[in-house]
Amino acid sequence: MTEVASLESIETPAALVDLDRLERNLARWQEYCGRVGLANRPHVKTHKCVEIARRQAALGAAGLTCQTLHEAETMAAAGFRDVLVPYNILGAGKLERLSALLARAEVAVSVDDEALLAGLDEAARAAGRELRVLVDCDTGLGRTGVQSPEAAVELGAAVARRASLRFDGFLTYPAPPDARAFLARARELADGAGLEAATVSVGGTPAMWESDGLASVVTEYRAGTYAFHDRNTVAAGAARIEDVALTVLATVVSRPAADRAILDTGSKALSSDPGPDEGFGQVLEAPGAVLEKLNEEHAYVSLAAGEELELGARVRVVPNHACVVSNLFEEFVVVSEGRVVDRWPVARGRIAPSP
Repeated sequence: MTEVASLESIETPAALVDLDRLERNLARWQEYCGRVGLANRPHVKTHKCVEIARRQAALGAAGLTCQTLHEAETMAAAGFRDVLVPYNILGAGKLERLSALLARAEVAVSVDDEALLAGLDEAARAAGRELRVLVDCDTGLGRTGVQSPEAAVELGAAVARRASLRFDGFLTYPAPPDARAFLARARELADGAGLEAATVSVGGTPAMWESDGLASVVTEYRAGTYAFHDRNTVAAGAARIEDVALTVLATVVSRPAADRAILDTGSKALSSDPGPDEGFGQVLEAPGAVLEKLNEEHAYVSLAAGEELELGARVRVVPNHACVVSNLFEEFVVVSEGRVVDRWPVARGRIAPSP
């Protein structure tokens, strides 16, 4: 690894990854999973970066979670062979891509409706491979997923009847208090129906350090934001501000008033997702300030009494939601001890990568 530039020469806005913090975050979570008996299947939607996925695999990750086919295709092209896409896949174009992906990797998907199975079965048949299928369970989020353990097993049985599909178990996100009972009942009913639920998969960074209580029912955990952390995971108690590995480097481009600074990191560089309190990020160099508004290329910072940001100053912003910020940049600028040591591509977009 060689230094490619000084940090002062990096044009802003830029996505900075602190390598030392990143590697500590990855190692700490992997050690925890091993200690409590959960397989770690990290979610690459947070970073969309092959270099980070390789570090997760080297530490002992059981496989990868990819939220889109593009992410899965990118990881398969980089040599990863065990990927989970926890999303309903339908439509001719996506099913064709799934078939091509299945021809070169072990793939699992999730479903919450029997109407999805015919397309998945045909995609697997065309690839000449078996497709693993997890039943998506709504254990409290109110998004996707079947609504009861009985419905989960009924759908699992429908999966098992398809020639090219293999029922592999159950999946949910996140893992609210009632999730354990829901999943335990689903496993019990599956056993009674002669269905093997080899995998029971849950996820979510905010509650990751409380997942030891799930290990008797759950087999694997999908966390993504743990690689970087952000304002929301810090507020949830999953990390300290000192653990945050992803920040957005910005420049103060205007000081139009004594109590206001304008940064060059607007909505095209920072998430508009809400945070734990007001504002769209935390400016580390002005911790009392509020990043109160985003335009496309401008961030409005309301300064606290006694705080000062000079015109031209460089600042680092901790985003509310790291996963969205990653998707806004083509690369990470990797830093260690204040020096730029590498640049890593980010797999943005939705189009299959070139072979």
